Amino acid sequence: MSEYDIFKVHPRMPKKVKLADITVRDGFQHEEIWIPTEAKIFYLQELAFAGVKRMEATNLGNPRIMPQFKDAEAVLEGVRSDIFQKRLQKRGIDPDSIQWAAVTIREPAVDRAIRLKEEGRGPDRVLMMVSTDEQHHFANSGTTLPEYWKEAERCIKKCKDAGLEMCGTVSTIWGSPISGPTRLEDAVEFTKRWLSIGADDIEHADHDGSAPPDQVYRYFSMILDELPNPELHLAHFHVTRGWGLANVLAALQAGIIKFEGTLGGTGGQPANFLDRTPVPGTGSYYYKDPNIVGLVSFEDMCVMLDEMGIDIGGIDVDRILELGGLMERTLGRRLRSESMLSGRIPKEPREDFKRPRLAQLKEKLGEKPGQIIPEGWPEKAEVPPEISGKQ
Repeated sequence: MSEYDIFKVHPRMPKKVKLADITVRDGFQHEEIWIPTEAKIFYLQELAFAGVKRMEATNLGNPRIMPQFKDAEAVLEGVRSDIFQKRLQKRGIDPDSIQWAAVTIREPAVDRAIRLKEEGRGPDRVLMMVSTDEQHHFANSGTTLPEYWKEAERCIKKCKDAGLEMCGTVSTIWGSPISGPTRLEDAVEFTKRWLSIGADDIEHADHDGSAPPDQVYRYFSMILDELPNPELHLAHFHVTRGWGLANVLAALQAGIIKFEGTLGGTGGQPANFLDRTPVPGTGSYYYKDPNIVGLVSFEDMCVMLDEMGIDIGGIDVDRILELGGLMERTLGRRLRSESMLSGRIPKEPREDFKRPRLAQLKEKLGEKPGQIIPEGWPEKAEVPPEISGKQ
């Protein structure tokens, strides 16, 4: 191992990670066209076939605000159906090894998740969310923070009684699109608050792309100093300013092992239109151009981590790249993934790209095959100390 090996330079950096895909929920919530229920179930199925074990299937909130999820129960029924389960088993996948999540920002949605769970067609995991900026929190949830904390505590108790996991999301960690700068220390305290009232894990979210990589590293170092169990923490990055994968690397170097993204880097905030009809959505404060927001591309994250030699838990990277191509057809536009176009880094020579005249020219010049420096030159280059700075 080289002294410059990244795992040695960053001793907290994991050699194995757990990746979640949230395309069908967070990715599709930003789309201004209706995504058919069948397409949603298809992508959840194919992601499972590709080895993804954690997926967000839908949002159980009020469909008036987000009509993209008016089929929430149908999607959950689809992944719980006998035919879906049998398809998984035919691929050698244990259906119980896959965790289906649903967003449930308010108590009625949590109650709905519990009812569906009791009926055998609900999620395994639900999410609630607080923002360290109360203005941002109110815009998303319509409550004060003290009011919401009490609601969250009630909901967590209900979920535990029903056998549902609860993830507590912390937002506006690195800044708020409404109130501006925020304090990392507040987000650390909110994380501890979630865990103190019984949350199973925490999603640390940069919902508007405010997090520069150095502050991502600083924050997650603070988090792991206070709460060193890496299973408690899930990193969620948006790419509004193009820093998504840089932030994944920064979080890795701090010691984070759980990440999520979307196919094609889709997603962002709940759309303000659906099929040319204005809907409540999020409103205009998040973006001036709906095409600039989105999450870390799941394809690019898989390729990057795989190239870095990090175990991504058996996910089939080539199939993920294929799904990225299909997603472009589903949404009808070019998406954010670079790897979907460029593919993986070649590991074998590309014979079809080699120029046959190179061998002929080397022979004409009297050079040996594989010779890369002129005859008579020293085997190792020697740089004078006054230039190299090495004494």
